[in-house]
Amino acid sequence: MSVVCSFALAPLQADEKYSFAEPHLGTIVEITLYAADENGANQAAQAAFRRVKDLDHIFSDYKPDSEVMRLCARAGEDEAVAVSPELFHLLKRSIEISNQTNGAFDVTIGPLVQLWRQSRKRKVLPTQDEIQQARSSVGWKFLVLDDAQQTVKLTKRGMRLDFGGIAKGYVAQEMSRILREQGFDQSLVAVAGDIVAGNPPPGTTGWKVGVAPLDRPNGAVSRLLSLRDCAVSTSGDAFQFVEIAGVRYSHIVDPQTGLGLTYRSSVTVVAPEGAIADSLATAICILGPERGLPLLDLHDQTAALIVHASSDGPQVVESKSFATFDAR
Repeated sequence: MSVVCSFALAPLQADEKYSFAEPHLGTIVEITLYAADENGANQAAQAAFRRVKDLDHIFSDYKPDSEVMRLCARAGEDEAVAVSPELFHLLKRSIEISNQTNGAFDVTIGPLVQLWRQSRKRKVLPTQDEIQQARSSVGWKFLVLDDAQQTVKLTKRGMRLDFGGIAKGYVAQEMSRILREQGFDQSLVAVAGDIVAGNPPPGTTGWKVGVAPLDRPNGAVSRLLSLRDCAVSTSGDAFQFVEIAGVRYSHIVDPQTGLGLTYRSSVTVVAPEGAIADSLATAICILGPERGLPLLDLHDQTAALIVHASSDGPQVVESKSFATFDAR
């Protein structure tokens, strides 16, 4: 990916491979990098993990004292709220994606997500009245951003932000940026299904990243990609789903219905930036191939692989440029 910053430090000579993993964001966050010495690798990895903690305190909707939750507590107030540069940046990017996807991706979907989490836990569908009440507080057009003042206003009471479809890609991007600033540009950062690849390992043309098959998420990879300086995100219901009254529902909520998706699919997006790959993968899951693939034309160097279940087995649709990322 064209990583969104400039780097003044020359990369250190990379001789040995080092791997690190820590639990963050409800998952395991992994770093792989090449470095000349273990001490330097450790210091760089710890700096990247500290960045995860900082961002979690901004974007988490599980922490009542996070910046996002404090902002949501002021929804419906007349006064705009000054926010951190990170929150303002990701809200601005979220609105751009919402406009492009006509709301298939919507960072204000929080009330519907909260309702669906309760339904998944109880294995009981929400009523239409409950869905309508939650939906009344959803809509990216109720977000007002002031670029000059770096302020945000949530104009309707009950609004709740949810960065589940974009934050992990952004976090992986930020971790990669930290590693590069430390002089380690031959790195790979993985935050669950969101990965940011830096310069390739020594003697190679790219990092090898596998795409799991739709019907066997823990099975052998169905596609092997070779990536460098880009991000890749996979969105789908392979691990997170629930069956209610004999119907399989995804954890991914369609803003139009207020329910989890009922068709099985997996979307892998390669893009120049983690937040773009993450949010587009979410949106294309909801929109499907016919409406989703045209979104790629709005972003340079972006490609997608879509696998969806059918009575004849998994069906594969991919953008024209996706094959350029295949490992040779």
